[in-house]
Amino acid sequence: MSPRTDVELVEQANTALYEAMERGDHEAMSALWLDGQVSVVHPGWPVLRGRGEVLRSYALIMANTEYIQFFLTDVEIDVMGDTALVTCTENILSGGPAEEDGSVGPLIGQMVVATNVFRRTEEGWRVWSHHGSPVLAERDEDGVDGVDGLDGLDGLDGGPDGDEDGGTGAGGPVAG
Repeated sequence: MSPRTDVELVEQANTALYEAMERGDHEAMSALWLDGQVSVVHPGWPVLRGRGEVLRSYALIMANTEYIQFFLTDVEIDVMGDTALVTCTENILSGGPAEEDGSVGPLIGQMVVATNVFRRTEEGWRVWSHHGSPVLAERDEDGVDGVDGLDGLDGLDGGPDGDEDGGTGAGGPVAG
């Protein structure tokens, strides 16, 4: 068996990060982060700095999330020396507590674009920083959510209201 490349090892560490979150495994999550100055930005949260604050944030999320599953797409991994950058889209399915009759609670889908920065250590690749931002979605005329990172953002895609066709942009963006 040939030794794994750095890209493969970073991919393995990145996957372990999301698997720990899915299992609600705070011990595994803790083992994946560097000691010392680390940072995290969860969608809608301020920047959290320091290992204690970062790990507390994950403990809080895990304690208040009955079910979560990540489907990662658009994964890109770049390694330069002892630092690795992973960008991806987190397609998240999460849910609340089960209903009183025992049926599955409500499930919610969300898309987040994420950047994970890893540093090589003697123990392997460890997370240095995670930043997640929600993807904007726009409702079409049928009320169906679609993803378009530019529609509804004034002037960024050619129209005065953000629409390529210069239309009214009715419906506007909503957080995904």
